[in-house]
Amino acid sequence: MQGSFSVKRLWWIFFLMIWPVLAVIVSLLTPQLQWGFPLSGQSDSPLGGEIDHLFYLILIITGVVFVGTHIALGYVIWTASNRPGDRRAWYTHGNHKLEMTWTIIPGLILLFLAFYQMRTWAEFRMEEAYPDAAKQNIIAEVNARQFEWRIRYPAPGKGLQRKPQLDDMYGVNELHVPAGSPVTIHLRTLDVQHSFFLPTMRIKQDAVPGLVIPVWFEASEPGEYPLVCAELCGWGHYKMGAKVVAHPPEEFDEFMKTMHQAQFNDGFAAE
Repeated sequence: MQGSFSVKRLWWIFFLMIWPVLAVIVSLLTPQLQWGFPLSGQSDSPLGGEIDHLFYLILIITGVVFVGTHIALGYVIWTASNRPGDRRAWYTHGNHKLEMTWTIIPGLILLFLAFYQMRTWAEFRMEEAYPDAAKQNIIAEVNARQFEWRIRYPAPGKGLQRKPQLDDMYGVNELHVPAGSPVTIHLRTLDVQHSFFLPTMRIKQDAVPGLVIPVWFEASEPGEYPLVCAELCGWGHYKMGAKVVAHPPEEFDEFMKTMHQAQFNDGFAAE
């Protein structure tokens, strides 16, 4: 009976452990599925790399705690199942030393994380901590609405004004920016709450009715980056898939001039 019981226990341990192990193996062997975590430095923006670092730090801490507690849990279950029936149980409920230990240690870890992330959080969220280049380069106003992103640009050579100007340019679901340079947008919503999310840059900011919220980011390289709404905003939420198009710096100004000419072309050549 004892041997059969041990085999049964080993089988259940194997059965419960095989699934997370299998998931890790599949993630490592099939990177094209993108099931695993991105490696450090794979973000498409400098700020994204710092945010990845914070996530990995938290992942390491929680991973160590998870493995440690489950080893302890397995040890307790294994030894308790072999304990003779006439042996007294050991009760830890009400043990003040243990309760102080598992209260103080998590508290210190949370306090460490709170202070450790303050610089990154301030750089992302506090306007006075934005890079100087981002403060000076307010590229567009992004208006979220059910169910699209409406984008307003200033005319070439002019700064973005809070109120629309006669020579402003407009676009839908395509935000054009220069690559390799910090830029700022003014985020608004015309109806319900939306969320401006650039997943590959690790940028996310809610658009709140009645507020104009500055958001800065930097596309590291020229290319197209996904822009989605991360807030369930209604039945057409899925339609708010858009993109950020990052142009080489030397081509961006020319692109904006071409856009302005195209939008204000009345079909008659100037004499």
